[in-house]
Amino acid sequence: MKGFNILLVFLFGIFSCFGQQNDANTSSKFYGEEFTITTLSEKDEVIRQFATMPVSDSLQLQFKTKVKEVCKVKGCWMTVELADGNQAMVRFKDYGFFMPADILEKEVVLNGLAFVEEMSVDDQRHYAKDGGKTAQEIAQITSPKRTYSFEASGVLVPN
Repeated sequence: MKGFNILLVFLFGIFSCFGQQNDANTSSKFYGEEFTITTLSEKDEVIRQFATMPVSDSLQLQFKTKVKEVCKVKGCWMTVELADGNQAMVRFKDYGFFMPADILEKEVVLNGLAFVEEMSVDDQRHYAKDGGKTAQEIAQITSPKRTYSFEASGVLVPN
């Protein structure tokens, strides 16, 4: 009987460890507001919508994409990959949350508003400085630029 009890404790311990490993592999972390994934737009569709959007318009979107750059100062913005080599600048609603710097090249799900803006030279230089660009690279920024932007109310980062 004592051997049987020891076997039960041993098996329970093993199965508990397997359960913890599976939970760790499937867990994800929300930054900002938690959201339910309803309809994920494809990257090709997102770039088509950006390309035809006037500067003052916005569109509610959810899409999965890869992180290309994160603000090195405090994680207050990031750039993400779109189709055809394009990128979108992502900022966070009301600066209510920030992203960790270790998510480069990770796939994330964004929830929020897509919009197009004319980014001033000063803003471009500010973001370049935060991104760790050299003084020479920053000095080469001399004209406003039409940019694809996204204001995320929430970001889901799978582990």
